[in-house]
Amino acid sequence: MNPLLKFFKTKIYTALFLLFTTMLVGVIGYKVVADYSWVDAVYMTVITLTTVGFGEVVPLDDNAKIFTIILILASVVIMGFVLSVITEYILSKNNVEELKQKRMQKRIDSFKNHVVICGYGRNGKQAARKLLAHKKQFVVIEKNKDMEERLQQDEVPYIIGNANDDAVLIQAGIDRASNFISALPNDAENLFVVLSTRQINSQINIISRASHESSYNKLKFAGANNVILPDNIGGDHMASLVVVPGLMEFIDNLSIVGKANINIEEVAVEKLYKDDKTVKTIRDLDLRRKTGCSIIGYKDENGEYLVNPEAELELASNSKIIVLGRPEQIENLNSLYNIT
Repeated sequence: MNPLLKFFKTKIYTALFLLFTTMLVGVIGYKVVADYSWVDAVYMTVITLTTVGFGEVVPLDDNAKIFTIILILASVVIMGFVLSVITEYILSKNNVEELKQKRMQKRIDSFKNHVVICGYGRNGKQAARKLLAHKKQFVVIEKNKDMEERLQQDEVPYIIGNANDDAVLIQAGIDRASNFISALPNDAENLFVVLSTRQINSQINIISRASHESSYNKLKFAGANNVILPDNIGGDHMASLVVVPGLMEFIDNLSIVGKANINIEEVAVEKLYKDDKTVKTIRDLDLRRKTGCSIIGYKDENGEYLVNPEAELELASNSKIIVLGRPEQIENLNSLYNIT
């Protein structure tokens, strides 16, 4: 909890304690000084503290009148203190929330080449968890105000707003972002958001969720680089567990992103050159001997993939290799080539 809000809560507890104590003193005082019944003592104390102006239950003698005067003066001070503390707490809470939002927006404004996730439902949350594990900067856009508490608990940068509004996309830094994930449950909303994003940033890589196969081509036409059909992937995966269960179990046990258990890594060729800028082959890299990792794939400068490339394959600029290894071998690779 924010220290300022904690301080004000302590003051509220103090104010309520003083109010309760005054009530208790008033009830006991009227019971002893004026010889009221307990009900009459409570009634008299309440109308005195609240200054509603009702008449006395029983005419008061001089001692009871002096006690009433003291009780009224004390109640005016204490009630004023209670109201001021509660008002101050409410205003301060609003100010703190506003300050937190300003700080978060300042943090988002500092992002560059980050990822923007639209929607924090099941798919959006999984995407955020993966990006957190891989230490990627990202911003979540969520229009449901009720999700704000969950976003705060997960400690992710977020913006509450409708991604259909271009101003909200700009607020999330879509013009500076490198990737956009549209994980909304409605295909029509995904289509509109993808279209808006592509118009604002023509170079951004867009990944969109789709619920229906009929939406696939529409989303691609709107500007999505990749369209994911979660239901199809799930069904295909379950069928594969029947057809090739051993292979799927092996793949499921591979960790692609994480902190210390990564088995597969994608590495840009430029990071492997170090000071030597000459074109190398896979054999020249000799990663198996140096790190223990095996090269299982190659992505050329045009984005075409080659599985199990030959040792004599030349590694062109702007290409990538996919390596497989145990976590400690991947760590050796990252350490040797200073890959973060």
